[in-house]
Order: sequence, then structure tokens, then C-alpha cells
Amino acid sequence: MKEHTGLTYKKIFFFWLPLLATWLMMSVEGPYLTALIARMKDPEFNLAAYGVAFSFALIVESPVIMMLSASTALVDGKRSFIKLKNFVYGVNLSLIVLMLVVIYPPVFEFISIKLLNLPERVAHLTHIAVALLIPWAPSIGYRRFYQGILIRSNKTRIVAYGTFVRLTAMSLTAFILFGFTNVHGIVVGASALSVGVIFEAIATRLMSYKVIKQIKNSEEEGTDLTFKEIINFYYPLILTSFISLGIHPIVTFFLGQSRMPLESLAVLPVLNSLVFLFRSFGLSYQEVGIALIKTKDDFIKLRNFAYGMALFVFAGLASISFTPLSQLWLVGVSGLSAQLADFAKTALMIYTFFPITTVWINFQRSLLVNVRTTKPITFATVTEISGVIMMLIITIKYLDMAGVTAAVISYTIGRLSANYYLIKPFRFAKAKVMEREV
Repeated sequence: MKEHTGLTYKKIFFFWLPLLATWLMMSVEGPYLTALIARMKDPEFNLAAYGVAFSFALIVESPVIMMLSASTALVDGKRSFIKLKNFVYGVNLSLIVLMLVVIYPPVFEFISIKLLNLPERVAHLTHIAVALLIPWAPSIGYRRFYQGILIRSNKTRIVAYGTFVRLTAMSLTAFILFGFTNVHGIVVGASALSVGVIFEAIATRLMSYKVIKQIKNSEEEGTDLTFKEIINFYYPLILTSFISLGIHPIVTFFLGQSRMPLESLAVLPVLNSLVFLFRSFGLSYQEVGIALIKTKDDFIKLRNFAYGMALFVFAGLASISFTPLSQLWLVGVSGLSAQLADFAKTALMIYTFFPITTVWINFQRSLLVNVRTTKPITFATVTEISGVIMMLIITIKYLDMAGVTAAVISYTIGRLSANYYLIKPFRFAKAKVMEREV
């Protein structure tokens, strides 16, 4: 067994920093693209379609979004690398087939108009975007698999380089389509997203060449994983992602039934993009815990680091949402009209508390994945979604709130329910870590 050198706050910071940079760069995508769409023809319809199409893409992405955690935790040699790689390829192929089924016109019309009750024009624009997003999920699954291996090999900086390639390709695509064509705003957004993730996947594979070569040439065979073992470990994570991301179409459905539905559908992607900037701090922390928690002292330092991060993200978002900077962001940066900006401000203030819950739940999840206890993560997500739906019913059907305000309240209450559910499993996982010997 390798000697444990002891974890310091400095080591945590420099291990985490490239991962944070990766998520922050990804978080720029949303504000950048919504700002462009808001400045093009028919912004309300195209922003609404962008939000709905992105929700579709996230649902299809859900089976692979946890692949980063899986490869970080499971790939310890040649045999586990090959087995998990084949598993990823199988899942990616299934997602391509699923997307082709979804964009089949009768199927898409049933989902978008009959189920989600979208305005016909928004549904048409969404259909175009979903077709353009077919490469989105498979590309993400492919690169997250290799990113997890890089993280396990302490090559987090390479992960950030790949995301820089993604952001560059996305920005150039959006700029060219925005400046030199007359396509719909939704085409700009969806095309830019797809091109970005394709280039990131290629770049990540190329930059991980040396690490993969070392794994293949190593004398250490590693764990002889079976597909059954992979599935038993991974299916709770898939369910977690699917259930968690599946809430977005449900929220879209409720927004369509709410007071001021079009305005709510238009501003929610803008608010989500801003809040995602601050959620990135917590989202990037999950793999840190998975990779670095070895002993009791490691746990304590990583927990304290998470406390500090939670305070920082709350203060950072509050400095925008509760000050005149909100107007600057919503109008000056995001390109909303003054009327839509005023409509969004109350929801933004409520949303200020959400990034704290993101930090905490990702630290909770990291410890559970670290000790290979993944089922409670799924049950927590079911609890969260149940809370969101219940609050949507209360706030929209009974309190007649504006859709976007109801959505933000529901997201926050649902997440707090999940945080609370994980307290007991988290304590059991913590006890396992406390028993470890260096």
C-alpha cells in the first residue's frame, strides 16, 4: 500500500482548482448563448425553446453524466479500463438510438404539444434544436469517462484544458452563426453546444493518450470488473441523474400551466445560467472527495473546505441578486428587456440560497461514492423530485404564483429535502472512513 502523505488545504485547493475552472468555463456557455439568443429575432420564443431543448438534452445525457464519478472510482488497471470503456460505448449507442426516436415527428409532437403543452411555435423551434443536439450526450459520455481516469491519475489540469477547447469551439461556432447567418437563435445555441462537446471529447482523448498507454502497458492488471459489478455500482447513479434531470420537463409542464407562462419559460434559462456559475463550485467538488478521502483527517479537511466554499458562493450570488448588479446582469449582460428583468428579480433573490445546497449535496455524494454506497443517492434524488413536484402543485395550482418564482421555490425546497435525507447514510459512510487505517 502506498504511504499516505497527508492532505492539506493547499493540496485540496490545487487538486480542485482545475476542476472548478472546468465547471466555470462550462457555466459561461449558458449566459453567453442566452445573451446571443436574446439579441436575435423573436427572443422570447427562442429563449423558451432553448430552455426546453436543453432540458431534453439533459434527460438524454443522464445515463452518462455520472460516468466521471464511475471511472474515477473504478478504473484501477487494464482490465477495469477495458470493461468500463465497453460499457460506456454501449450506453452511448443506446442514447443515439433514443434521440432518433425522440425527434421522429409524431413522437416529438406528442411529447411537446400534448404532454408539455408548449405553444406550437416554441415546439417547432425546440424540435430543430433537439435534432441538432443528437451528438451532445454521446460526446459527453465519451469525454467524462476519460476525464475520470485523468482525475484518478491526478491530471486534473488536463481536464481543464479540454474544457477550454470546448468553450473555444462553442464560442466560435456561436459567433459565426450569429454574425454571418440569418438562422434562428435556437439554431445558434444548439449548434454551438454540440460542436463544443464534440471538440472537447476529441481533445480529452488525445490529451489522455499517455495515461491510457500507461494503463494498458502496466503490469498491474487491476480489478477484474464484471459488467454485473459495473451495473450494480452504476445503476443507482444513472437513476439519480435521470430522475434529477428529468425534473426539468416536469417543471416546463407546470410553467406552461402557470401564470405568465411564456415570460417564465423565457427567463428561467437566464436565471439558471447565472446560478450555475455559483453552483459550479459545488458541482466540481464531488470528484475531489471521491479521489482524496482516505482517512479521518482527509474527511475533516475536505468537510471544512466545503463549509468555506458554501459561505463564499452564497455571498457571491447575493452580491448580485440583492443589489443593482442584478439589473446589470439581466439587462446588460443577458439582454433581457427591462420588463422581463423586473419579472425575474424576485425569483433570482430566492435562488440565491440554492448554490449552498449544491455544495453540501455533492460533498455528501462524494463520501457515499468513495465508500461505494450509491443507492442512498438515488433515494435522496427521489425525495428531491417529490418535493419539487409537491411544491409546484402548491405554488402554481393553489397559490397562483408566477411560474418562474414557483419553480425556484420548488427547486430549493426539493434540494433541501434531499440534503436532509442523506444525513443518516452520510453518517454511516463517515463511520467507515473513520475506521480506515493509513
